Amino acid sequence: MPNDKCGRRAVPVRKKQKNLSLYLMLIPATVVLIVFAYIPLVGIKIAFEDFVPAKGLFGKQEFIGLDNFRYAFSLPNFGHVVLNTVFIAGVKLILGLVFPIAATLLLNELPLNRYRKTVQTIIYLPHFISWVVLAGIFNDMLSPTTGVFNRCLEMIGLEPVYFLGNKKVFPWVMIFTDCWKELGFSTIVYLAAIAGIDPQLYEAARMDGASRWKVMWHITLPGIASIIVLMALLSIGNIFNAGFDQIYNMYSPQVYETGDVLDTLIYRLGLMEAQYGVSAAVGLMKSAITAALIGIFYFIAYKVVDYRIF
Repeated sequence: MPNDKCGRRAVPVRKKQKNLSLYLMLIPATVVLIVFAYIPLVGIKIAFEDFVPAKGLFGKQEFIGLDNFRYAFSLPNFGHVVLNTVFIAGVKLILGLVFPIAATLLLNELPLNRYRKTVQTIIYLPHFISWVVLAGIFNDMLSPTTGVFNRCLEMIGLEPVYFLGNKKVFPWVMIFTDCWKELGFSTIVYLAAIAGIDPQLYEAARMDGASRWKVMWHITLPGIASIIVLMALLSIGNIFNAGFDQIYNMYSPQVYETGDVLDTLIYRLGLMEAQYGVSAAVGLMKSAITAALIGIFYFIAYKVVDYRIF
């Protein structure tokens, strides 16, 4: 390929035209990103103001510095909310790795491909159902009087449990229902990783008389170990995202002590109590910590498993 006057390699005209069409295809997505992701960042200034909606976002608002942050930290339940968020999100993170890996290994052992695809489709479907719909289903299934789970408990001589009204049980309901919903979606990543393992390794293991358990333990798991590490590292950035849509649709004041998380607190402060500045301050703090964690663990993922975005 010829070089230009500055010694740089010239790019063919056809390649430039091809790249131009790709850049033009990016324009709609870029516009949407700017409008819905970057322009709303102007609202960050609300966290440092005594915001009055009547004056407008760009009106003459009173600047109060870090007072909204101080007020948020002084809330009597703020510490419990942070702990609830970390606990629910943290256990979701751990079980959200363990269950899909176990399900993937079991799916990989199914003898016929059509059975594997059928089972994978069945466990993948809940991912597409919104929490608004699932909340109604679980409210009926977990009802202390007519729910199918409590009917089963009564049949074996146990007392009914108010799953969505018991503050000790409620966080675990949130954790296991979320793991059930996202189980199939996560298995796609691990099944794709298993597909990349050299089939000759399995053939050699079978010729040596290795059992399925040994093949799974010594070939399949080591083969997807880097993907497991990567998924774990990238999931840690969501440690403050306990799932607003799930918890909001299923919690009640009886379980605020253990079920209230940062997202639901932000919702109540901002939209129900009209404390817009305090709500924005809590949201900004959560976003800043999350962004820092994502940056740290992306860096760790790059160093450990050589994962990079660009």
